[in-house]
Amino acid sequence: MSLSSTIRQLPKTLSSFIPAALIASNTVLGGPATCSNTQLSCQNTTAVADTCCFNAPGGLLLLTQFWDTNPPTGPTNSWTVHGLWPDNCDGTYEQYCDPSREYTNITSIITAAGRTDLLDYMNTYWKDYQGDDESFWEHEWDKHGTCISTLEPSCYTDYQPQEEVVAYFQKTVDLFKTLDSYAFLSAAGIVPSTTKTYTAAEISAALAKPRGVQVSIHCRNGELDEIWYYYNVRGSVQTGDFVPSEPDGSKSDCPATGIKYVPKVSGGTPPSTTLSTVTSTPPSPTSVPGVPFSGRGTLPVTSNGHVNGCIISGGAWYTTGTCATFTAAPSGSGFTLTSSKGKCAVSNNVLTCSSTITAPTIFSTTDGKLLYNGSSSFYTSSVPTGSIQASVSVVQQATGLTIGWKGA
Repeated sequence: MSLSSTIRQLPKTLSSFIPAALIASNTVLGGPATCSNTQLSCQNTTAVADTCCFNAPGGLLLLTQFWDTNPPTGPTNSWTVHGLWPDNCDGTYEQYCDPSREYTNITSIITAAGRTDLLDYMNTYWKDYQGDDESFWEHEWDKHGTCISTLEPSCYTDYQPQEEVVAYFQKTVDLFKTLDSYAFLSAAGIVPSTTKTYTAAEISAALAKPRGVQVSIHCRNGELDEIWYYYNVRGSVQTGDFVPSEPDGSKSDCPATGIKYVPKVSGGTPPSTTLSTVTSTPPSPTSVPGVPFSGRGTLPVTSNGHVNGCIISGGAWYTTGTCATFTAAPSGSGFTLTSSKGKCAVSNNVLTCSSTITAPTIFSTTDGKLLYNGSSSFYTSSVPTGSIQASVSVVQQATGLTIGWKGA
C-alpha cells in the first residue's frame, strides 16, 4: 500500500495534520489537485477553464474588518472579522451561489472537524454586534463563501462533506491574523479617542504602508467602522498565494476630514435613557399575525428568498456594514419606527427616516414582515452593492423585497 493510500485511510482529524508533501505529488488531501497554473486572478487576458485552481468570476478577494463600538465587540485593542468576499474584479459580485450549501450549523461543522481552536478564535475575533455570532457566520458563508469557485466540492480530492466550509473560515482567520489594523493605525499615531479626529488621507496612508497598496475605509455617522483589504490570488483560496491588490470599483465613503475613531470602551454614541430602558424588555414575537414589533431591533431585508443586508438609519437598503437599530413603539392599531435619524414614514412613496418627519407612518406586521397599508411588498430599482444605498419604495420596481425584524 502506498503512503498516500495509507494517509487517506487515516481519520480526518489525524490526516489533516499530515504535510501535503507526503501525499502523492499530484494531489493535496482535503484540497484541490495541485495547481500548476501560475496565473494571478483578475490579471488573465483569456478565459481560464480550471476554476478549481483559478478563482473566477470572483477573482478579487476582500478581507473585511469591523470596528464596532455601540455595542463594542471583540478586544478593545483589535478590529474584528467581517468576512472574506469574492468580487468580480470590477466592483460587482455574485451572492448566494449555491442554495444546497447554505448551512445553518457552522459551529457544528467546525466542531465536527475537530477545529475547536478555530472556533475559539472566531468566538473572540469574529463577532456579531447583536450577539448572534452563529447567524453572522452563516450569513457570511451563505452569501460569500458559496461563490468562491475553488471551494466547490468538485474541486476536492477525497471530499468530506462541508470541509470547504472549514477551509473558508480558516483562510479568513489566517488572513485576518496578518492584518492587525489596530497596530497599523497606532504606528501612525492614529489611536481611538473621544476628542481627536483624523483625515481620510492619514488613515488610508497608515493602512496602505504595510502592504504597499490602498484599502477602502468606511464610516458610519462620521465614525470609522470598517476596512476592506483587497487581494488577487495565484491558485486556490485554500493553498494559493494571496497578493495584495488595489481596490476595484468599491471606494471609501468616509469624509475627507473630521473622522472619529471612537474607543470601544466608550460604547460609541450612547443611546438615550429611554432606549436603554426599553432594551431590558424582550420584543414581542412577530411570528403571530397582527402582533406589532416592539422595543429595539434591526430591519433585515429579504430579496430573492435570501436575507441580504438591512434597512439603515435613513431608511435605505444597505447590504454591507453594520445594521441600524430602530425603536418600534405601539401606536393606534400598529406601531411607529424611529432610528437615530428620526421618525420613519413613507414619504413620496419612499421609506424615509428623518428629524424633519413630524407625522410618522403607522406600520403593522404579519408573519414577521413589515406591512405598509396591509402589504409586505417593498421595491428598489436594483440590489445595492458595496457602499451603494438603495431607496426603498412602495411603488413596484425591478427588485422586490420584504422587511423583517430582529430584536436587539
